[in-house]
Amino acid sequence: MTNLKSPRGLFVGLVTLDLIYLADSAPRNNQKIVAADYTLAAGGPATNAAVTFSHLGNQAQVLGVLGSHPMTQLIRGDLTNYQVAIADLAPNMSTAPPVSSIIITQATGERAIVSMNAVKTQASSTSIPANILENTEILLIDGHQMAVSRSLAATAKAQNIPIVIDGGSWKPGFAEILPFVDYAICSANFYPPNCHTQADVFAYLSAFDIPHIAITHGEKPIEYLSSTKTGSVSVPEITAVDTLGAGDIFHGALCHYILQGSFTDALAQAANIAAESCRCFGTRRWIEG
Repeated sequence: MTNLKSPRGLFVGLVTLDLIYLADSAPRNNQKIVAADYTLAAGGPATNAAVTFSHLGNQAQVLGVLGSHPMTQLIRGDLTNYQVAIADLAPNMSTAPPVSSIIITQATGERAIVSMNAVKTQASSTSIPANILENTEILLIDGHQMAVSRSLAATAKAQNIPIVIDGGSWKPGFAEILPFVDYAICSANFYPPNCHTQADVFAYLSAFDIPHIAITHGEKPIEYLSSTKTGSVSVPEITAVDTLGAGDIFHGALCHYILQGSFTDALAQAANIAAESCRCFGTRRWIEG
């Protein structure tokens, strides 16, 4: 970490446009509903994590596929507003970016999502901008750009840059990245091949010599394995308005706090930030205060 500039993080993965509605419930077949509120923001695990990392006082850059379609201006505008830089893996792509339509149930904060991920927009490692890791102090990978992430993880490891993975769900190709990872932060829905329990997941990841592993469980305590020590970290009790993006925000906050202290402290502080985000509708209003 330099004294002259705030830490720089690179966030690799999915960039979407999120259309977010607050409603009494998700619609049934052939039903039209009227939303109580609506917001629009850039989305994707790496993208939301980058916004959080920037908000906490750092320099953040997203590396993903964006392109030149007019709709990308909405994404660019949102990220500019939160001081997140963009490195585009496919600047000449003219097709529309992935769009997610999300309905938040007003009474519970639960979400229903229809989305396109990065399956149709996979970039090759030759698309990586030169010197993209220069002065980078932490790298987060969300698993949506595997070829690019595999190349960057190897380079970052050689340069002693800490590597965090957002294990929201298992994705083919993760096994090639895990040998380079320092922090595997997974959801309860992250099940590698032949894993059926949390113990299986911890054992699978430990086999890759990952020093720090955590599994989040929503509002329940976070379970962790850190340098052979196991334990749990409690999560603040709140009344959730909207849980959308809470995991992404957790990862971005963890990237901030892990540069300052211990793994368990970072988990606890990141849980506080994620809980705070759940008090507000959408993925940005918690920042506005």
